[in-house]
Amino acid sequence: MGCSTCSTGGIPNGCKSNGSCGTGGCNAYNVFDWLSNMALPAGEEAFPWVEVRFKHGRKDFYKLTEPLSLHAGEAVTVSTPHGGHDVGTISVTGELVRIQMRKAQADLAQENPLVIYRKASQRDLDRWKEARDRENDLMLRARTMATQHALEMKISDVECQGDGARATFYYTADARVDFRALIREMSSTFGLRVEMRQVGARQEAGRLGGIGSCGRELCCSTWLKDYRSVSTSAARYQQLSLNPTKLAGNCGKLKCCLNYELDQYAEALKAFPKAQRVKTKKGKAEVQKMDILTGMVWLAYKDEPGRWVAMRAEDFSEMVALNQKGEEPASLEEKEVQITVVSTEPELLQPEEGSLTRFDRPRGEGGRKNRKRGGKNRSRGGQGGENRARKPQNAPRSDHGPEKQ
Repeated sequence: MGCSTCSTGGIPNGCKSNGSCGTGGCNAYNVFDWLSNMALPAGEEAFPWVEVRFKHGRKDFYKLTEPLSLHAGEAVTVSTPHGGHDVGTISVTGELVRIQMRKAQADLAQENPLVIYRKASQRDLDRWKEARDRENDLMLRARTMATQHALEMKISDVECQGDGARATFYYTADARVDFRALIREMSSTFGLRVEMRQVGARQEAGRLGGIGSCGRELCCSTWLKDYRSVSTSAARYQQLSLNPTKLAGNCGKLKCCLNYELDQYAEALKAFPKAQRVKTKKGKAEVQKMDILTGMVWLAYKDEPGRWVAMRAEDFSEMVALNQKGEEPASLEEKEVQITVVSTEPELLQPEEGSLTRFDRPRGEGGRKNRKRGGKNRSRGGQGGENRARKPQNAPRSDHGPEKQ
């Protein structure tokens, strides 16, 4: 199979159309089969289940009823829970599927498992391509119908079944939506069975994809599977400004990456005392700034708020412990740490010496020169002028008639 079967519908960024979609990193939730080059022990049969991927990284496990030699990236025709058949792409085969099913808590002894019919034929692929080409038009027409029915919902994506007999519409809504009349109209207009499936804002962003503020593809559309709740406390722990425009992702919710380093910040904060003030013999001081990564604290006296004293978090904890015992340290300067800032920026080119206005032309001189130059040009191109004036007065006239004045 070529890259035309990619879930993005275009040329992927991973394999650059140099191979099948199963060989590059262009699809969401790719799994590296580290057991592919290992032979089975003597007498062992291959695991009769495979993992099949569909549009936008949707995956499911299918059972092999007949011995087929399948590899990652091949298109197969599979059964569906609602009848008919669908076309998907093999993502994982062999013993690694057993591990994946155990991780997903899938039942190996289910009564009616989903099965693989055959390798996709050219007819199956043609019908699948026709169904995929209809998806964009179906989505736009469905949005128009939803607006006509005055439904507060947003249809964001459509996924057609491989045989073209069924379509699943994904939508987002803030409240419950009664779309029974909409489904009846869509079924009669499109001539297929319609299923409506509600997704959240994060799932919608993962299906549509995009580029984040970091300049890379969205985590939810490339590798992130579980969408954990993100609270503003994660930003407070990391001392980030509570700016909604900076903390929100493409989905409008708080960025999932706020949870990535939250555990490390929470562990590092244990070295800092909870107290924000300390008493010294020189005066009372308050914490002005904390750098969790370097373990530094900046304090300032109440009488001198403009002068900050930097010290390590351990030294600050010792001062707080002395205050709890009823003792006061002499001053903050005892534990002060001198911080030298080393500039890593390249040296800027210094401007040439001289006045900044040395290239400016005085208004008086420029005006006179321009007036002279303009007058000279006018005299050359217009009537009369200097050339006419320089002609001798007693010059003979032309035989063709008197000279025009």
